[in-house]
Amino acid sequence: MDIGTQTWLAKNLNYAVEGSKCYDNDPDYCVQYGRLYDWETALTVCPSGWHLPSDDDWDKLFLYVDSQNDGEGSGGSPYDSYTAGKYLKATSGWNEYCSWNEDDDCELKSGNGTDKYGFSALPGGYGDSGGSFNYVGDYGFWWSASENDSYGAYYRIMYYDSEYAYWLNGIKSLLFSVRCVKD
Repeated sequence: MDIGTQTWLAKNLNYAVEGSKCYDNDPDYCVQYGRLYDWETALTVCPSGWHLPSDDDWDKLFLYVDSQNDGEGSGGSPYDSYTAGKYLKATSGWNEYCSWNEDDDCELKSGNGTDKYGFSALPGGYGDSGGSFNYVGDYGFWWSASENDSYGAYYRIMYYDSEYAYWLNGIKSLLFSVRCVKD
């Protein structure tokens, strides 16, 4: 789908290769959330004519969404958006969360977004090299092609209980989702 001047895949990649896994090693999770990839594999898994987005590509996406919706962010690069998650998250697939009101009562709120741009971000969670998996339904993690150092690379994250879309860096052996952007 086209967002601003970029064309993005409309869902998390689900291409089975060495270096990728389904959450909890359960193929049903791959159907819903796509596969999880280590960073080295993520660099090579996008189809011909597409590539793993760099920090600049992610910044461009978040800045465009913010500019269209009176959003704001951290400035600089990599760029954190305080609202892009709301507009990029899918309308279903995100867990609910408890929002405490003035009477200390829990009000359940949907973690879903508006999917205003057809990006349909889904929270595929993550895996690690030890075989553990965490946070499916709560957090979406997507690799960036930009390297932090010899051990780590940048990624983007969205939370079920927030409109934010952040960048962080993590070790390259972690298993995260992949989105591809057209060359």
